Order: sequence, then structure tokens, then C-alpha cells
Amino acid sequence: MRQLSALDAQFLNVEDRSTFGHVGALIVLDPSRRPGGTLGLDAVRAVLEPRLHLAAPFRQRLVQGPLGLGYPYWADDPDFDIEYHLREIGLPSPGTAEQLAEQVARIHARPLDRSRPLWEMYLVHGLEDDRCALYSKVHHAAIDGISGAELLATIMDATPETRDVDPEPWHPEPLPAPWELLPAMALSSVSRTRTAVTGLARSLPHLTAVPGARLVPGAQTVADVARAISGLAGLNPPVLGPRRDLIAPRTPFNGPITAHRRFAYTSVPLDEVKEVKKAFGMTVNDVVLTLAAGVLRRWLLDRDALPTIPLVAAVPVSVRDESSAELGNQVSVMSVALPTQLADPLARLEAVADDVEVAKLAFDALPATILQDLSAVLPTALSGLAARAMFRLVSVPGVPFNLFISNVPGPQLPLFIAGARVEGLFPVSAVTTISGGLNITLFSYNGSLDVGFVACREMVPDVWRMAGFLRDELDTLVALASD
Repeated sequence: MRQLSALDAQFLNVEDRSTFGHVGALIVLDPSRRPGGTLGLDAVRAVLEPRLHLAAPFRQRLVQGPLGLGYPYWADDPDFDIEYHLREIGLPSPGTAEQLAEQVARIHARPLDRSRPLWEMYLVHGLEDDRCALYSKVHHAAIDGISGAELLATIMDATPETRDVDPEPWHPEPLPAPWELLPAMALSSVSRTRTAVTGLARSLPHLTAVPGARLVPGAQTVADVARAISGLAGLNPPVLGPRRDLIAPRTPFNGPITAHRRFAYTSVPLDEVKEVKKAFGMTVNDVVLTLAAGVLRRWLLDRDALPTIPLVAAVPVSVRDESSAELGNQVSVMSVALPTQLADPLARLEAVADDVEVAKLAFDALPATILQDLSAVLPTALSGLAARAMFRLVSVPGVPFNLFISNVPGPQLPLFIAGARVEGLFPVSAVTTISGGLNITLFSYNGSLDVGFVACREMVPDVWRMAGFLRDELDTLVALASD
């Protein structure tokens, strides 16, 4: 058994009737090289089943202590049934990208069953051009962006020939009764208290640098007191990064979300993004954020809803040590101003690059474990209520940021699933009331930047327009780079 970290547990705790804690991926496949030119669920199962030991979350479920005390544990599920998790559906003719995205949005808007391992995988037939797709979703409590990509790699191969993987014997223990967890919970509580005290001493002086924390009443006082105590205790004063008083304006995709989702996806050539990067001496992330700013500007202008100040994007940053084998969340967040108020695309690019430089200085001054440290403050017996109450508290005076934009690096070579070529791998992320009803996540794969747009249906019903704007924005930057 393995206990969830404080941060992992918060992805469970924030769930309610409209907020879901899972993330997904849509993999578009070309099965033309397979026998008969088709891919069936049995072939997917034949690849995945012998490799289950390579991805522990596939066969582990949550086990909660008595009275909700302590963080839950991951334990092997003795009743694991792979047929429950692998499913097969079809699209009506003609099987367009829009039809596929609509089906994915419906499935993505359904919560996972917590009495089973927290994942599902759907093989989708009927795409145009004789293609198919594989949509999977896994709870964020088990993975972050990097470990999620590693989890998906379990079923992929670098050649059309499926590599042989010897399955390992699996002998799950019976699930423990809640009272049997008490000794482990007692030890964990002592360790967690010691870690929390150390972590808070390290992180509280930086509290107001965490995106959204300034909106919590009393946060500035807590941070000031923590810094003063550090000085009185003779500790080295914390090195604070530059103060960033970013104010996220209200937009049509900020506010209480519903349980309904919209999804759209597209790809752009990574070489073109790198061409812009090289021409202006910037980074790929600078270009990605500039493209997002251009897309959002166009969409907001269409609705006569463009704010006069920049939007604020929350950008997840991996703090995972390269030697870490843990699949849970090792991530922090950086705030970046998106200059959507600027009409000139080159001015937007320069403004993004300048702000990212300052944002990195502020982020680098933060302890890498700050989100873990602050998550540990919530009382475990009331953590679900506390986390949801904190969400409401932060969103009352104003939103801390307008949306999440995430860029996950991926392999730059073709991959295959059961002999079917992976044509694209599009992230399907999450939206919440506090993080905004729109999420843009990118994954680089085999020379392309694959982009997934996820939105609350009532806020952004026309998310496919955003996908179209992305191509237009890149064309504009490429033309500027060629001048």
C-alpha cells in the first residue's frame, strides 16, 4: 500500500457535482498497417494486460481510513477486472473530428467510480479515413502531466511490431478493513506533523507568492508573521522573488462552472513554432503562450468582451526529480500575464517573453514543495469540505487566474499501439471554478504540437473556433519571423 500525498489528496477533495479531478488523452490511430486494416479491443487488451505491472495505478484502488481520518491509500484491488476499464464505442458516419470530440467531451464529463481503480479506456471506431481513436482518462490524484505521459507509454511501442513483455505474477492481498489501517495512520500522522511543521516554516513566508493566495483574507498577515518568526528564530531570512500583483480580469469563461464539457483538438508543426522561437531569440514556451494570447484575444473580441488589462494564465511546472519513480503529483504553478490587450502580435510576443522572465525569477524563489506544504495544512478529517470551502473563498473577491495553459514535452518519434500508428496525442485536461472554465494543454509528439482545448459547455460552446484561431496565429508569427 502507498498513502496519497497531501497534494494528491486535494485532487480528490475538490470534486463535486460539476468539478472532476481526472485528466485524459485522445490518441488518434491509423490501423491501416494491421492485418485487415482494423484495430479491435482484444488487440488493445493483449498489449495492455501483460504490462499492467509496469503501471501500478491500473490495478490499485482507494482505501479510506475510518471516519475519513488521514489521507487515503492506494491498495491492490483483489477484484480488479480489466474488462470493466476497457470499453468500445462507435461514431455515426461520417466520423468527423467534431463528432469524435463531442463523444470525448461526454465521457470526460462523467466522474470515475472510486470503488475501482481510477481509470477508463475507450476504443472509438468509425473515424473518417478508416482511422480509430483511443481515449483514456486517469484521476489526477494518481498522476501529473509527466507521470501521466509515462503511464500512457506503457501500451505504446517504437515499432509496428509489439514488443514482448513478460507478465509478472500478481497476488493482491485482501483489502484491509478500515480499523486495520489505524497503526499505519498513527505513524503517518506523526511523520506528517513533523513534515508539515518543517514545510510550513519553509513555505509560509512565501504564501502570498502562490497564485490566488493574495485573495484569501489574512494571507498577507500570515506571510509577514512567518517571515518575522524566521528572523526571531535566527534563521536565514527567506529570499523572496519579485512581487507580482497580477489581477485576473473577469471573462466569459470565469465563474461557476457546470458539469458539461466541450472539447476540441488540433495540431501545428513543431518546426514552425521553433522557427518563430529562433527568429526572435525566445523559448518554445514563450511562443506557445503568445499563440494562446492571440487565440484568446480573437475569441474575446468576437464577444465584445476583451479586457483592457492582460489575462493571467496559471502555468504548471514540474518539480519532479529525474530520479523519482513516484507516479503522484510533483508539480507547482507559475503565473504569467497574457497581453491579450495588445493588437500587435510582435508586441504580444515581446511582452510574454519579458513577463515569463520575471515570472521565472518569482517562481525560482519559491520552495519546490510549496504546494505540498500548504496542502498539508488542511485537516484530513475535513479535507474535502476544507478544500471546497477554500475554492469558494478564493473565488469570491475575484479569480486568481483566468485559465490554465500547460505544455508537456513528449517523444519526437513515431509510436504504435498494437501495430496501429499514433497520428496524434491530444491532452484532455480539467476545468474548475477557481482555475477557469477553459483549459489549453499541449503535448509535443513526433514533430507536432498537439493541442487540446477543454471548456465548460455553457461558457465556451464554440471551442472549435479557438482551435481554428491557433493555426491563424501561428501563420501570423511565422510570417513575421520570415521578414
